[in-house]
Amino acid sequence: MRNYTTQMEAAKKGIITPEMKTVAEKEYRTPEEIRDLVAKGQVAICANRLHTCLEPNGIGSMLRTKINVNLGVSKDCKDYEVEMQKVMEAVNLGAEAIMDLSSHGDTQPFRRKLTKECPAMIGTVPVYDSVIHYQRDLSTLTAKDFIDVVRLHAEDGVDFVTVHCGITRKTIEQIKQHKRKMNIVSRGGSLVFAWMCMTGEENPFYEYYDEILDICREYDVTISLGDACRPGCLADSSDVCQIEELVRLGELTKRAWAKDVQVMVEGPGHMPLDQIAANMKIQQTICMGAPFYVLGPLVTDIAPGYDHITAAIGGAVAAASGAAFLCYVTPAEHLALPDICDVRQGIIASKIAAHAADIAKHIPHAREIDDKMSDARRTFDWETQWSCAIDPETAKKIREERKPEVEESCSMCGKFCAVRSMNKALNNEYIDIL
Repeated sequence: MRNYTTQMEAAKKGIITPEMKTVAEKEYRTPEEIRDLVAKGQVAICANRLHTCLEPNGIGSMLRTKINVNLGVSKDCKDYEVEMQKVMEAVNLGAEAIMDLSSHGDTQPFRRKLTKECPAMIGTVPVYDSVIHYQRDLSTLTAKDFIDVVRLHAEDGVDFVTVHCGITRKTIEQIKQHKRKMNIVSRGGSLVFAWMCMTGEENPFYEYYDEILDICREYDVTISLGDACRPGCLADSSDVCQIEELVRLGELTKRAWAKDVQVMVEGPGHMPLDQIAANMKIQQTICMGAPFYVLGPLVTDIAPGYDHITAAIGGAVAAASGAAFLCYVTPAEHLALPDICDVRQGIIASKIAAHAADIAKHIPHAREIDDKMSDARRTFDWETQWSCAIDPETAKKIREERKPEVEESCSMCGKFCAVRSMNKALNNEYIDIL
């Protein structure tokens, strides 16, 4: 019989759960190590007890860097079948989490389909769904309405919810005084900000935080503390609004842990390359090692159509410096709802960033596949190269379309191939070039 409510409660009691055993096996750690990290809050295993098809993963800076994929319909693009195709593509490419950010229509059937069929962790942002669920203007919603939607999502089996608890009425004055270039770019944060401005009331997710924690504890939902004031451009990075909110998120982290609720803390955003490492260290200190979940960071503002690359650059630095969870960014960022091709490119870019960071952090066995790829390249073992590749389909396609005259080389070098020449030289073979 299960004598614990959440993964964190079990860990504090010294219990090793089935999910902890699975994570330990994946991470080349002992179950005891994972249990102790969960007890400290330094690893989160997002696993709603109602999400029965879940394949558990651990999120923490000392584990493999995980990838989240944002999906969901909008009023302009509302085909749930297409979104489900994106979900399956994301899972096949190795994404560990899917966030349903749908902002149109009847969202519950899609959400329930995800938690019934998808093995990845499922996350949501309940404040988005509040307007859709009640079909009422934002200003007419009450604090109870928002909290009831959090419960609805927990009952539907989602593994983590992003709640923007860190902004308060004080933030309204800060935003007005500090004159940010991009103000608030967090969609959830802007909705909470607008609701406070229109109603004159305090942020319900902050005011009724304990009620939200009780819901999360009941279903073992991990709370992802949303960064409403994340910088939306380089000029706003590391400003008073961002840092002040982070301090409050540190306080909220302690309150969640006191109720045995697991926590992730969300972070920037747009940020110059030279500020990223320092931001990761500040978060680890203020939030006591709680897993850091970052969007990008995007290291320049001038690359629309290529923001999967700007985010991968920042993501690699962030993860190498302590971030645990990368939210992918696609080529469509700032432009449109991503299509399947955009989703694919965004995931691959994020996976490259995550893997590069894992190598830099000396995560157990992270570099083994790179060494295997090197051996395969030296011996021209193309099948093994495909099996090692992050995107074997694209690699195969490029080679097939531009086949070389000499099979053991590529069409760029041909018989000038350095690997071919060295293999022959070291085997005392004649090296024919012309």
